[in-house]
Amino acid sequence: MKKSTLQTHRKIANDLMYYIYKYVDTEINLDELSSDFSISKFHMHRIFKKEFGKNIYESIKSIRLQKASSLLLTNPHSTITEVAKLCGYSSHTSFIKAFKARFSLTPSAWRNKKHNEENAYSYEHLAVKILKMPQIEVHYIRHTGYDRNIKKTWQKLQTWVYSNDIKEYKQIALYHDNPTLTPLKECHYVACVSTDEVQDNSSLATLTIPKGVYARFDFAGGYGDILMFMNWVYFKWLPRNGYETTTNPAYTIYHKNHFLEDDEKFEVSYYLPVKL
Repeated sequence: MKKSTLQTHRKIANDLMYYIYKYVDTEINLDELSSDFSISKFHMHRIFKKEFGKNIYESIKSIRLQKASSLLLTNPHSTITEVAKLCGYSSHTSFIKAFKARFSLTPSAWRNKKHNEENAYSYEHLAVKILKMPQIEVHYIRHTGYDRNIKKTWQKLQTWVYSNDIKEYKQIALYHDNPTLTPLKECHYVACVSTDEVQDNSSLATLTIPKGVYARFDFAGGYGDILMFMNWVYFKWLPRNGYETTTNPAYTIYHKNHFLEDDEKFEVSYYLPVKL
């Protein structure tokens, strides 16, 4: 396969995955989607499965249920029906059936079950700012799994930055999944670069980080600390402070990126979407 064809296929697959995450709360019509991408549905399924190892239907169902499993815990004042609708289920009954098949528990039992929140580290000393953030346009490379191999993804992105002689840019990590609940090997980590230096013929896919109201936490640490922080922010900070989160992804802006540093130390601003 030609390099240009491979890049096109990879871009289509990543655009499809981005669409699923962005519109997880809606009915996703694959016929309309294939029409929008100007490819046949068969070709669309084949490209997606080759890139991610599962078909589109499986991915939609998995992402919806992952989101639901998180929202049931982080949004205790939302009803099960409200959580189901936020995750694209119009039928309460079908949601309960699908959830139980995936987690071997009903949504109510899942919500009442003790998870690993009691082991969360404390970050109570951190100052928090509530901000209205604009949308951010980024170029990105997607990595499946929260692990040290993310370093290779950042090295590829850094190669792209240097090759295009980009002087001013921000490094951003997008977290589609809650790693305290979703197995780390299944989590989607999105390494992003935001720049005002236009790249019209970029080989990388682009996406838009949603605008909205976010809680910002500034902190530093080493490899693995962000996962512990996310455990605390989801299970401790949100309920204690009367906030709930949304289906939009959290993200970090790196001031120092531990995946590109020899000492594996980071300095970040972490943005969590919040609502009352």
